Amino acid sequence: MALQLEKAGYTAYLVGGCVRDLIMKREPKDWDLTTIATPEQILEVFPDSFYENTFGTVGVKTRSDDPRTTVVEVTPYRIEGTYSDNRHPDNVSFGQKLEEDLERRDFTINAMAYSVSRETLIDVFQGQEALKSKVIQSVGDANKRFQEDALRMLRAIRFSAELNFAMSHDVLSAITTNKDLLDNVSRERVRDEFVKILMSPNPMVAMSMLEKLGILHIISPIFLESVGVEQNKQAHKYTVWEHLLRSMQHAADKGYPLEVRIAALFHDIAKPRTKEENAGKTSFYNHEVVGATLTKGILEDLNFSRETIKSVIKFVRWHMFFSDTEEITLSAVRRLIAKVGKERIWDLINLRICDRIGSGRPKEEPYRLRKFKAMIDEVIEDPISVAMLKIDGNTIMQELHVKPGREIGYVLHALLEEVIEDPAKNTQETLLEITKVLLELPAIELRKLGEMGKERLDEEEEGRIKKIQDKNHV
Repeated sequence: MALQLEKAGYTAYLVGGCVRDLIMKREPKDWDLTTIATPEQILEVFPDSFYENTFGTVGVKTRSDDPRTTVVEVTPYRIEGTYSDNRHPDNVSFGQKLEEDLERRDFTINAMAYSVSRETLIDVFQGQEALKSKVIQSVGDANKRFQEDALRMLRAIRFSAELNFAMSHDVLSAITTNKDLLDNVSRERVRDEFVKILMSPNPMVAMSMLEKLGILHIISPIFLESVGVEQNKQAHKYTVWEHLLRSMQHAADKGYPLEVRIAALFHDIAKPRTKEENAGKTSFYNHEVVGATLTKGILEDLNFSRETIKSVIKFVRWHMFFSDTEEITLSAVRRLIAKVGKERIWDLINLRICDRIGSGRPKEEPYRLRKFKAMIDEVIEDPISVAMLKIDGNTIMQELHVKPGREIGYVLHALLEEVIEDPAKNTQETLLEITKVLLELPAIELRKLGEMGKERLDEEEEGRIKKIQDKNHV
């Protein structure tokens, strides 16, 4: 692409993160070009492209099968004006010198350019030296860079986690000085940096740094409640905050997906609000229930997708699932699968593993958890939803001559409870026989059975769970 621009008479360079990654022998996540050509001239060279912003960036479509290179951003050399909102330049003009464009960039490791045709690296701000020293250094005055765009403070911390680099004294000092400007950054932009931190190799380093630099609140002030909160020494070596960080880091070490990493960081977020001391023992009853509510609010504030929020809430809500295979029943395992979904049950198990390691326990999977996983394997194909029943509303109405109504729904949920308890009952013949009995019940009793089927937790089993949790100070 750079060669095509040069063939058309315009100088062009690879620039930014892709150059940094190439020098570090890392696979670039995306490719950016800068050129002396104006947006209109870029569009002439690449007719199949789009220009939908006021900053000069043209999106050039490629024929690549790699989603990272489906569109390559090509931007003219830019000179930026003041940043009155600490987010975007008030005005942008197109320059004639590459050096002017590099001067506006955030950090020296991102301010290098490479000429493909001449195989030449342009490094005006000693980016190579910063790479060798493994340090995040601003281009010019760090205070000015952060005042231009406050998000750069989060980017500095994120790059530190991604690359395992230290931040220079100037950068650290400027973050402390300008941290209040982060309040001007949109929640979407904060979310995007937060996600990149979580998906980095060292999210624990970044999140610890956010706390130490006094900007953890930009993710959520609720996290601050966990700092320094002690837990049961029998079950936890660390404070709540340290435990959350270590759980999240293990999720990153294992390469778990984003939703598990978020849940690992959030799963005990409500412990400070539910902490109780009784006869020298510490308890956090219902912290998973309160935590699910808090998690929902935080993720909604950060404008995460509905699907992500839904998954994470389930993980937080059910991370305390009971796994004593001497006490639990197969029907309870089926209900757990029904709560989180067949496609997510192993993510919940992985969260439990992160929870264990984050508590300071040496083994990921003790015998009890391994046996519990075997129980999941045993029932994973069993029916756990109304849709999996060998009968539906139409069949009930046709075979038993029942009119449409809410009763059909109540019957189906009651049938599901029967099948969860005993999957062998999931035949049309058996379910029709049970349905006949259900339809003979008074309307109020049928409704009660149906509603219980939607959100049922066996009281006797719950009692056993509480006894063992009390015994182990969980």
